[in-house]
Amino acid sequence: MASAQLDSFEIRILRLVRENGRMPVQDISERVGLSPTPVARRLRALESRGVITGYTALIDEAALGYGVTVFVSVQLDRQIDRALEQFEAAIRSFPEVVDCWLMTGTRDYLLRIVTESLASYETFLTARLTKVPGVSNIESSIPIRRVKSGIARTP
Repeated sequence: MASAQLDSFEIRILRLVRENGRMPVQDISERVGLSPTPVARRLRALESRGVITGYTALIDEAALGYGVTVFVSVQLDRQIDRALEQFEAAIRSFPEVVDCWLMTGTRDYLLRIVTESLASYETFLTARLTKVPGVSNIESSIPIRRVKSGIARTP
């Protein structure tokens, strides 16, 4: 995908909505130095060009009782289309899997798993993840603390 050509106003608008997707157009306009109509027009253009893909709430997983995050590297026994499709379909059905990335290197996938406890992670691992056809190796890493958090990189 080609990089979007953004002007300085669009960059400033993106940075503001990245920090607060509910910021009113009036507030954005005051902070970027444009009237509300051009700001609204630029927001719609960024959405239609696919630069802004949606708006969402940030949820504190621990506040909901999901206090354990585990990063899991998965290696499949075969890297053929059918095996990848089967694995990805299974992963999509697991609510514990918050993020899943197809990777290069020695592992095929990197998952971010979120559970209530280490015991519930163990149950997920032994009863579900290890039962997915084609999984040959699993390596779990438990993070100590988050050093940096972000939703998306902006210019």
